[in-house]
Amino acid sequence: MKLTIEDLETLTIHHGGHESPDEGHCLLEVVSMFAGEQFSDSPKCVDPILAQFGRSWNDGMRSDEERAQLKIYITRLPGTNKGPELSQKRGWMAMDWIVRTYCAAWLALNPRLAHHADALKALPPITCVADLQAAQPKLDAAKKGAATAWDAAWDAARAAARAAARAAARAAARAAARAAARAAARDAAWYAAWGAAWDAARDAAWAAARDAARAAARAAARDAAWDAAWDAAGAAALYAARAAAGAKLEPTVKQLQASAHDLFSRMIDAE
Repeated sequence: MKLTIEDLETLTIHHGGHESPDEGHCLLEVVSMFAGEQFSDSPKCVDPILAQFGRSWNDGMRSDEERAQLKIYITRLPGTNKGPELSQKRGWMAMDWIVRTYCAAWLALNPRLAHHADALKALPPITCVADLQAAQPKLDAAKKGAATAWDAAWDAARAAARAAARAAARAAARAAARAAARAAARDAAWYAAWGAAWDAARDAAWAAARDAARAAARAAARDAAWDAAWDAAGAAALYAARAAAGAKLEPTVKQLQASAHDLFSRMIDAE
C-alpha cells in the first residue's frame, strides 16, 4: 500500500509498532508506506539513526493529537540513508543534544542542580569520542548531584510528613504526592525525543546523561506535586498533585519539544 500526499492529510500517527496498517502505524511505518516499501518501522530508505530517533519521539508523545506534528517529516525522511559516515555524524548530533540541551534543561529546574545545567550547556559541541570523554567528568558530576538531590528531597518530605502524621489527610497527601511525582517524572523525562548511541564507547556518557535528566525531572515533579498535595486528601490529592506537577513541568516539555524539532530537521538536512 503506497500512500500519496493527499492520504497524509487525514492519516493518524499512532503509538508503538504494528503488524499491519490495519492495526495502526507509527511515524516510520507511515514513511515506509509513503516510500512504497514493505510495511515496517525501519524503512530501508531512512537513515537508521533518524529512524531510531523518530521511533523514540513517536512513542514519547502523549497522544495521537501530539503525534500529528510529526507528519511534517513523512516526506523528508525517505532518501536519508546515505551511508555510515553520515549516520555517525547524525548520531553525534543527537548525543550533543542529549547532553547539552535535554539533560541540562531538566537539571535547570532545580536550583540545587542549576550549576550542573550551566556546566553542561557551557561544554563545546560534542562531535566525536574525544569530545565526549572530555565531557564525561561533568556528566558524572551531574548524575551524582541529581541522584543526591532526589534522595535528599524525599528524605525531607518524609521527615515533614512524619512530623505531621497526626493528620490522616496529610498522610494520604504524602502518598498521593509520591505517586504523582513518579508518574509525572516518568512521563516528562521520556517525553522529549532522543536518539541512540551506536558505539559502546559512548555507553557510559549516555547512561550518565539519561540518569541525571531522570533524577532532575523526578525532583522537579516531586517539588510541584508535594506543594499541591500537602493540603489535600485521598483521590482528590492524587489528581491535584498530578495536575500541579504536570503544569510545572509542561514549559520544559514544550521547550524540549521545540528543540527536538530543530535537532531533527538539522539531522535530516545534514550532509
